[in-house]
Amino acid sequence: MNRRLPPLNLLRGFEAAARHLSFTRAAEEMHITQAAVSQQIKTLEEYLGVPLFQRMTRKLRLTEEGRVLLPVVQEAFEHIAVTVAALGSEERKRTLTVGLEPSFGANWVSPRLGRFWALHPEVDLRLYHARHRVDFSREELELAVRWGLDDWPDLNVEPLMGLAFTPVCSPSLLQGERPLRTPADLRYHTLLHDRDYEGWCEWLATPECKEVNPQNGILIDDTNVVTQAAIDGQGVALCGLALVERQLAEGRLVRPFARTISTKSAYYVIYPPAALKRPVVRDFIDWLHTEVSRDRSMDTP
Repeated sequence: MNRRLPPLNLLRGFEAAARHLSFTRAAEEMHITQAAVSQQIKTLEEYLGVPLFQRMTRKLRLTEEGRVLLPVVQEAFEHIAVTVAALGSEERKRTLTVGLEPSFGANWVSPRLGRFWALHPEVDLRLYHARHRVDFSREELELAVRWGLDDWPDLNVEPLMGLAFTPVCSPSLLQGERPLRTPADLRYHTLLHDRDYEGWCEWLATPECKEVNPQNGILIDDTNVVTQAAIDGQGVALCGLALVERQLAEGRLVRPFARTISTKSAYYVIYPPAALKRPVVRDFIDWLHTEVSRDRSMDTP
């Protein structure tokens, strides 16, 4: 851009004086003397070759040229202010894109996010929920949490947490014609099978459950749908306790039996090695580990 423009401080002085129609009030706003504002206006008028103000006794009035220039200068300053604010905001904000499995994100991460933002209010999280195997070369993710067996080659992998599985159901199933009172009573109820967290065969592998067919029931491919079906009284689900904490606390689900089982699978934090170049990635991972430790300490008598 080769066009010559007047110095920015002259335009700023003009805008303030024109807005207030007073050199004195413009000087107060800009924290300079009234004489300095007057000199700025004079210099700008000489630069432009036209008068911008009519100087009257105890009063200023814009000339036609001044009225033309004022909105242009104000709009330009507004654009500058907005752009500078946006740039400053982007510098202060740190974005982080995380991939989560839907049930884990909704039932474990979401209730705890307030504590993350209390520690890192400058972080702008972008959470994407899916169950497929992550391809960091094609997806705009910086890290992910996945359920599995630590089989993610070429990625950094950190064990996060396992799950303790136990039957849960609606309180209504504890009453009625076939009340659920002992594990053997499961033979009278529909078993809700979760494709991603199957474990009924193992949980039922006890003498008292020999009459219960572990293949009985409904197979559902979404953990959140399995949980909702149990809440609705459609059957008994084998759920990870950490994923139904709220539902149990609110009384929408109950645990008819205390026994739990664990599996070889667990939740892992996975990410490309280069992701750690951004400190915010480590911040989020450390927070996840802290939350897991917090849960364990609360479970310890």
